[in-house]
Amino acid sequence: MAGTGSAPAAPGGAQGATSGPPVAPRPLDPIDRSIMRLLQADGRASIRSVAEQVHVSRANAYARINRLIDDGVIRGFTARVNHERAGQGASAYITLKIVQNSWRTVREQLRELPGAAHIALVSGDFDVLLLVHTPDNRTLRELVLTRLQAIPEVLSTRTLLVFEETDLLSPGPGSGPTIAEE
Repeated sequence: MAGTGSAPAAPGGAQGATSGPPVAPRPLDPIDRSIMRLLQADGRASIRSVAEQVHVSRANAYARINRLIDDGVIRGFTARVNHERAGQGASAYITLKIVQNSWRTVREQLRELPGAAHIALVSGDFDVLLLVHTPDNRTLRELVLTRLQAIPEVLSTRTLLVFEETDLLSPGPGSGPTIAEE
């Protein structure tokens, strides 16, 4: 969002982190959902632009956005990066089987990996799904064979190379980022 200065920190620390008792989900109305979709497509959208698009006053849009942030529904604002153009041309999802009850230890070690973009504890045939972006396949190979497989709690890995990505949150073609008006 334009003019906010800095992105709010996620409750309890890093994005996705949970601490303390679970909080009941906040009921969202259609206007809140529209605001969230707009901000997901363009986190730099101005309050005025958001208000016009969801057909509420600027004061109402401002109050709703702040409430969504305060309630932890919106955890922050970020930029979507074209990793190839940023010199990170090799991407992969890596599945890991880990020692039972070692999730917290493994998660902390995975956070330190260069290029780690997303970490998820999942159910199924493997325990962890890790998304990484590296400059090239050689760096990716070193990351998997040297760094990941050296973690004692990692029992096995499987690497799935990403050939092409489609960002479902991106606005349509030809509608790149714009400077938000006040």
